[in-house]
Amino acid sequence: MKRELILNGNPMEAVVGFSRAVRVGPYICVGGTAPVDADGKTVGVGDPAAQARRCIEIIKDALERAGSGLHDVVRTRVILTDIENWKAVIDVRAEYFRDIKPVDTIMQVTRFVNPEWLVEFEADAIIAD
Repeated sequence: MKRELILNGNPMEAVVGFSRAVRVGPYICVGGTAPVDADGKTVGVGDPAAQARRCIEIIKDALERAGSGLHDVVRTRVILTDIENWKAVIDVRAEYFRDIKPVDTIMQVTRFVNPEWLVEFEADAIIAD
Protein backbone atom coordinates (compact mmCIF):
# COMPACT_ATOMS: atom_id res chain seq x y z
CA MET A 1 0.00 0.00 0.00
CA LYS A 2 1.07 3.52 -0.73
CA ARG A 3 2.24 5.64 2.24
CA GLU A 4 1.31 9.33 2.08
CA LEU A 5 2.80 11.88 4.48
CA ILE A 6 0.61 14.84 5.37
CA LEU A 7 2.69 17.84 6.43
CA ASN A 8 1.36 21.22 7.54
CA GLY A 9 4.55 23.29 7.71
CA ASN A 10 5.01 23.09 11.47
CA PRO A 11 8.66 24.05 12.07
CA MET A 12 9.17 20.93 14.21
CA GLU A 13 8.34 18.58 11.31
CA ALA A 14 11.87 18.94 9.94
CA VAL A 15 13.58 19.14 13.32
CA VAL A 16 11.95 16.08 14.88
CA GLY A 17 11.12 14.18 11.70
CA PHE A 18 7.36 13.77 12.05
CA SER A 19 4.28 14.19 9.91
CA ARG A 20 1.00 15.74 11.04
CA ALA A 21 -0.70 12.66 9.63
CA VAL A 22 0.15 9.52 7.70
CA ARG A 23 -2.22 7.78 5.32
CA VAL A 24 -1.71 4.16 4.31
CA GLY A 25 -4.55 2.88 2.15
CA PRO A 26 -7.82 3.79 3.87
CA TYR A 27 -6.14 4.37 7.27
CA ILE A 28 -5.13 7.82 8.49
CA CYS A 29 -3.38 8.47 11.79
CA VAL A 30 -3.08 12.01 13.08
CA GLY A 31 -0.43 12.35 15.78
CA GLY A 32 -0.38 14.47 18.90
CA THR A 33 -1.81 17.80 17.79
CA ALA A 34 -1.02 20.83 19.89
CA PRO A 35 -2.90 24.16 19.92
CA VAL A 36 -0.55 26.19 17.75
CA ASP A 37 -0.94 28.69 14.93
CA ALA A 38 0.91 28.65 11.61
CA ASP A 39 3.98 30.20 13.27
CA GLY A 40 4.07 27.62 16.07
CA LYS A 41 2.73 30.05 18.69
CA THR A 42 0.29 28.74 21.29
CA VAL A 43 -3.38 29.56 20.66
CA GLY A 44 -5.67 30.19 23.64
CA VAL A 45 -3.09 30.42 26.41
CA GLY A 46 -4.89 29.48 29.63
CA ASP A 47 -8.12 28.51 27.81
CA PRO A 48 -8.56 24.74 27.43
CA ALA A 49 -11.69 25.09 25.25
CA ALA A 50 -9.95 27.44 22.78
CA GLN A 51 -6.97 25.10 22.67
CA ALA A 52 -9.20 22.08 22.05
CA ARG A 53 -10.93 23.87 19.18
CA ARG A 54 -7.59 24.74 17.58
CA CYS A 55 -6.36 21.13 17.90
CA ILE A 56 -9.47 19.78 16.21
CA GLU A 57 -9.28 22.36 13.42
CA ILE A 58 -5.68 21.30 12.71
CA ILE A 59 -6.79 17.65 12.64
CA LYS A 60 -9.69 18.52 10.34
CA ASP A 61 -7.32 20.25 7.92
CA ALA A 62 -4.89 17.31 7.92
CA LEU A 63 -7.70 14.82 7.27
CA GLU A 64 -9.06 16.92 4.41
CA ARG A 65 -5.61 17.12 2.83
CA ALA A 66 -5.46 13.32 3.10
CA GLY A 67 -8.75 13.01 1.18
CA SER A 68 -10.90 12.45 4.24
CA GLY A 69 -12.64 14.47 6.92
CA LEU A 70 -13.88 14.38 10.48
CA HIS A 71 -16.75 12.11 9.35
CA ASP A 72 -14.20 9.27 8.91
CA VAL A 73 -12.73 9.54 12.44
CA VAL A 74 -13.05 6.30 14.41
CA ARG A 75 -10.95 7.21 17.49
CA THR A 76 -9.87 10.34 19.31
CA ARG A 77 -7.48 10.69 22.21
CA VAL A 78 -7.67 13.72 24.48
CA ILE A 79 -4.53 14.35 26.47
CA LEU A 80 -4.75 16.93 29.26
CA THR A 81 -2.26 18.39 31.72
CA ASP A 82 -5.09 18.92 34.22
CA ILE A 83 -7.91 16.37 34.23
CA GLU A 84 -10.17 19.03 35.78
CA ASN A 85 -10.32 20.64 32.30
CA TRP A 86 -11.99 17.53 30.82
CA LYS A 87 -15.51 19.00 30.67
CA ALA A 88 -14.52 22.21 28.84
CA VAL A 89 -12.51 20.18 26.33
CA ILE A 90 -15.11 17.45 25.84
CA ASP A 91 -17.81 20.05 25.24
CA VAL A 92 -15.73 21.33 22.30
CA ARG A 93 -15.10 17.77 21.09
CA ALA A 94 -18.86 17.21 21.12
CA GLU A 95 -19.39 20.20 18.79
CA TYR A 96 -17.42 18.31 16.13
CA PHE A 97 -18.13 14.66 16.92
CA ARG A 98 -21.59 14.43 18.54
CA ASP A 99 -23.13 12.72 15.50
CA ILE A 100 -19.99 10.89 14.33
CA LYS A 101 -19.47 9.21 17.73
CA PRO A 102 -15.90 7.89 17.45
CA VAL A 103 -14.45 6.03 20.43
CA ASP A 104 -12.46 8.20 22.79
CA THR A 105 -9.81 8.09 25.47
CA ILE A 106 -9.18 10.92 27.93
CA MET A 107 -5.98 10.96 29.92
CA GLN A 108 -3.79 13.26 31.97
CA VAL A 109 -0.06 13.72 31.54
CA THR A 110 2.37 15.68 33.69
CA ARG A 111 3.12 18.26 30.98
CA PHE A 112 3.81 18.82 27.32
CA VAL A 113 6.99 20.10 25.67
CA ASN A 114 5.49 23.59 25.78
CA PRO A 115 4.04 24.33 29.23
CA GLU A 116 1.44 26.69 27.69
CA TRP A 117 -0.31 23.71 26.12
CA LEU A 118 -3.19 22.39 28.22
CA VAL A 119 -4.41 19.80 25.72
CA GLU A 120 -3.36 17.76 22.72
CA PHE A 121 -5.57 15.60 20.50
CA GLU A 122 -4.85 12.53 18.40
CA ALA A 123 -7.23 11.00 15.86
CA ASP A 124 -7.46 7.91 13.71
CA ALA A 125 -9.68 7.72 10.64
CA ILE A 126 -10.64 5.03 8.19
CA ILE A 127 -11.99 6.02 4.81
CA ALA A 128 -15.00 3.87 4.05
CA ASP A 129 -15.43 2.48 0.53
